[in-house]
Amino acid sequence: MRLYQSATCQYSFYVRSEFQNMGLVIGQDYELVDASRGTPGRDEVVRLGGQNQIPFLVDGEVRIYESGEIVEYAKRRKFS
Repeated sequence: MRLYQSATCQYSFYVRSEFQNMGLVIGQDYELVDASRGTPGRDEVVRLGGQNQIPFLVDGEVRIYESGEIVEYAKRRKFS
């Protein structure tokens, strides 16, 4: 899983916090990509998903923008 996010985005913070609460480990269970405005990561978000919005999760063919949906997806994936 790859999470496109920004350190200053409250929705990104929520997702990172929930991932930590689930015991997910950066670099092992998922990759963090800086997608702050003006970064290559933000350009990649738009290229992959078509929207200029974060947080954005990519997992294979799965693409999710909404923070609550990202957390629910990660829970289903981790515990299935």
